[in-house]
Amino acid sequence: MDYTILVGGEAGQGLATTGGALAEVFSKIGFNVITHEDYMDRIRGGHNFNQIRFSDHEISASRKMIDILLALDLNTIEIHKNSVKDEGFILYDSEAIKKKFEGSQFVDVPFRKIALDVGKKSVMANTVATGAALGIFNIGLEAFKDILKKAFKDKGEEVVKGNIACAEAGYNYVRKNCPPCDASGIHEPEYRKLMLIDGVSAIGMGALMSGCKFYAGYPMTPATGILDYIASRAEEYNMVAVQSEDEIAAINMAIGASFAGLRAMTGTSGGGFALMVEGLSLAGMTETPIVIAEMQRPGPATGMPTRTEQADLLYVLHAGHGEFPRVIFEPGTPEQAFYLTNKAFDLAEKYQIPTFILSDQYLANSKWTFENFDLEHLIYNEYRLRQKDLEGVEDYKRFKYTDTGVSPFAVPGEAGKNLVVADSDEHDEEGHMIEDGETRNKMVQKRVLKKMPLIKKEIEPPLLYGDSSPKIVLVVHGSTYGVIKEIVDTSPKEKKVAMLHFSQIYPFPERDNFDYIELLKNADLSICIENNATGQFARLIRAETGFEFSHQISKYDGRPYLFENLKEDLHAYI
Repeated sequence: MDYTILVGGEAGQGLATTGGALAEVFSKIGFNVITHEDYMDRIRGGHNFNQIRFSDHEISASRKMIDILLALDLNTIEIHKNSVKDEGFILYDSEAIKKKFEGSQFVDVPFRKIALDVGKKSVMANTVATGAALGIFNIGLEAFKDILKKAFKDKGEEVVKGNIACAEAGYNYVRKNCPPCDASGIHEPEYRKLMLIDGVSAIGMGALMSGCKFYAGYPMTPATGILDYIASRAEEYNMVAVQSEDEIAAINMAIGASFAGLRAMTGTSGGGFALMVEGLSLAGMTETPIVIAEMQRPGPATGMPTRTEQADLLYVLHAGHGEFPRVIFEPGTPEQAFYLTNKAFDLAEKYQIPTFILSDQYLANSKWTFENFDLEHLIYNEYRLRQKDLEGVEDYKRFKYTDTGVSPFAVPGEAGKNLVVADSDEHDEEGHMIEDGETRNKMVQKRVLKKMPLIKKEIEPPLLYGDSSPKIVLVVHGSTYGVIKEIVDTSPKEKKVAMLHFSQIYPFPERDNFDYIELLKNADLSICIENNATGQFARLIRAETGFEFSHQISKYDGRPYLFENLKEDLHAYI
């Protein structure tokens, strides 16, 4: 059992509310759910849609073909009607869109009239529409009623009752006036308690569970959701969340908070990160730990603010003047985002470096269902020296030469009589500015050459999914994980297809335990699939290992890969 619903209309018509409610209903019942949003960079108007796929088996990608099209305007029907399956339905309000359609697929439901008649408010039309969509599947309204009660409890009992009545009216209208819909009834799965979470919330949750106590950011799509999530939980977790005046302030505030003893983070997209680059180098020179979420969207310049792309990888890798270590993680699911955010905090603190969570609009806003996140797998180690750790220490040096390159890291105000100094100029072991070549050499060796081999040992190899001795290997990174997983799952066994997914991008994983390059060399075909025009990850693999792919597939229209489209692109190979 596998269905896709697309809710489409103009910005301002409540698509996110309707789509979000449907996703929550199906997840509460116990279905596996994955969603994705497509919206324009405007407050009102334009064509937007929210797509919800739900199933009784594991799913990880959005599909092109639609079972139910819930159209809140005429444009949605014109754009998406050819993507509706032959046995699918199109729900619409002919009075609202000023056009009547004939045919068994079309189900004309007077959303607005029912809302006025039953709820006395036209704004409840979306509740009617949601109820109507659920009526197609004949799965009852209990879960939706619970959602409505929770959503409107602060607006009073009358509003709650009005919305519930509208949901029931929409549901019953479809059951009474759509005879073909009787064939669409579905069996509910065995009840499971599932969480429904998107990428930005998973990153925010990972930060909170990793002991983050300070977050600064300037709103920029699609990273704003991290700031929203953390700010909503800040009081509960006794932390500070700041909306700064710009991205320059955001990174410098986070660096200052980290220097003062707090685990700190900032987040932005490509254009905002451009403003953060000088601060990034400051963190590199002062060896101040900081976690940066860089959520990609198409550029350059303002580009396409609400679309998706994987085009900032080499930018993030090489940003900043001078040489200093960094770590880049690029999760493929919200679950990976949660755990990798935790690991980013641990490595930032352990090696006193900047670390990155690199993602994109698709994963940021996509919602997935999971049974739980295992908190037992989280890491938290205190690497900073507090007052008790410095008792009896007579000769504290912030940038002391060590075999590992990692120096003692005391907190100002907790160092007793010891002085904590940091300087953005090159400096000696105590942190005071220097200009001699000998000290410069020692500091570069300490900061870069000693740390990097140790950091590299912390990086896990890519995930091999599918055939263990593949003839065809699909190599991907970050958010393309889900769609490639389904490609592998649906490929003929005799084709011997596998996915190699990289989520821990840099430093490049060692090959001692798993020689992934040898696996690629032994395959008949190696195909690198990316959401950018120039094959940035393929170039990185070639630079790091010398391996060159036999084929590359690129997509750079600002939209994610959909299963059917990518399957067609791969038809010549699989």
